[in-house]
This record gives sequence, C-alpha cells and structure tokens, in this order.
Amino acid sequence: MSSQSGILAPVPKHARYLVFSFESGLSNAAEAIASLTDIVDGENTVVGIGPSMISALNKEIPGLRPFASMVGPGFDVPATQHALWFWLRGDDRGELLHRAREIEQILEMDFQIQEVLDTFMYLDSRDLTGYVDGTENPEGEKAFEAGIVQGQGAGLDGASFVAVQQWTHDFDLFDAMTQEEQDNTIGRRISDNEELGDAPKSAHVKRAAQENYDPEAFMVRRSMPWAEGNEAGLNFVAFGKSLDAFEMMMERMAGLEDGIPDALFKFTRPISGGYYWCPPMKDGKLDLTALKS
Repeated sequence: MSSQSGILAPVPKHARYLVFSFESGLSNAAEAIASLTDIVDGENTVVGIGPSMISALNKEIPGLRPFASMVGPGFDVPATQHALWFWLRGDDRGELLHRAREIEQILEMDFQIQEVLDTFMYLDSRDLTGYVDGTENPEGEKAFEAGIVQGQGAGLDGASFVAVQQWTHDFDLFDAMTQEEQDNTIGRRISDNEELGDAPKSAHVKRAAQENYDPEAFMVRRSMPWAEGNEAGLNFVAFGKSLDAFEMMMERMAGLEDGIPDALFKFTRPISGGYYWCPPMKDGKLDLTALKS
C-alpha cells in the first residue's frame, strides 16, 4: 500500500487542474469511478474524490467532509465543492493539454468538466508577490507523517486529504504598500526570507504558523501561481492525513478565533474552495477498495 507519489514529490514546472461534476445516474456511480484506474498513475496524474461522489457510491470515508465556507470582516471564504479533482503534473504545457483532453474524453459519459486552471513554477517556487511559498513545509519522513493516512486499515492507509483554494491577487493594492508594509503583511523579509520577530499579530506567518496549533497543524503544501489574462494569484493546495490542520489554519486566518484576520486579505481573496480524498495506490494502480461494495 502506498500513496499517490505525486503528492510528496517536488512541485513540477507546470501543472493543470481539472474539476468535474458527476452528471450520470446513481446506478452508474460505481462503473464511473472505476474508470479512474485507467487514468491515474498517482505520479504525473493525481486525483481526489469529493464528498458528493463518495455519497453517490453510498460509502463514507472517515474524515472527509464538504468544504466549510467562512465569513470574515469584509471578505468571504467560499466553498465550491465538486465530485472529482485532478492535478496534472509535468514539464510541458502542450503535453498537459493533451493529457487533460484524454481524461475529459474518457470521463465525458458520466462527468462534466467545470473548471480548468493552468499553473506554473515562478522563480524558485515563489508566489507572484515574490515571497517564498511553503517555507515551513515538512520534508522526508515528516512530510509522510503529515500528509499520508496511516493506521486505518486496507483501502485507507496511503490515502491523503487535499484542500484546494484558488486565490486572486490585487497587485495594484500590493504594489501600493511600502516594502516594510509588504514584509509585515507576510511576516518575512523578502530580501532573505527571514521571519520577522516583531511582525504584527495579523502577519500571515503569525496566523498560519503550523507549530503554534494544538495539536500542531502541519500540512504538505504544493501551491503554484496561476495567471489568466490580467488576472493572477496562487492556487493553494495542501495535503494532509486529515482536513483538521487546514481547517484550523483557515479559521484563524479568517479571524474566527480572536477577531484578527490574516493581513493577506488586504490584497488577495479566495475564489474557490474544496476538499477531496486522494485514494492510495496498490500494485501500481489506484486502490478503490474503500469504495467497493
């Protein structure tokens, strides 16, 4: 039993994300989901299955739930849950395009494509603001412990949960800040990526510091920038052994704990949000044992 290896692999040069709704009858759900075994290799193509699809199969995955929308002062954290989520990883945008088209053709009888998003690595894996993304990401064995389900039995061990949010940045607002204001918003200096000890309580680093939660809220983040026309931002992707760590972090960022929202909301907003279960692999194939009768 193993995980989809792309989850713990380094961020690729390019990626394409696909989300689908389930459009077929409930009687076709088992056959529809079985087609994923011919599509997903777990390394270059990673898949997550949403709560509605699990429900269509009359099954339950412990820990999986719909994304929880939230409201903060002057902003919304929306939920845009779907049936399937794909992360296509690669080095060539053309190859990703053709792989995506093949997936759509295989699934078209039962699923309807809802969103397509292309992302890319910027510099040395930075956000488009220029700040390093994922500085405190766990690595090696710690990444496996944080991101992969263990001790729940066959069909569940090796799985992962993923939280996905597309954020759109207002670069005019960000550029209007002084360098000091930008650093205080993030909580790190852009010049050397050092954390600011005297950063305000609203700084993103203070809001999202994974070691400051009880229990610690470590996740394996695999976020990548996106740009379409004049719009751009970050596609936030975080894998975990459960969804609890992300949910605790998002609640604190929204200011639900202490009334202090994350300073990120000064210039960026999430425009989507979904939770998905990423099945394990077995003998080189997607293991859907947990979803079978």
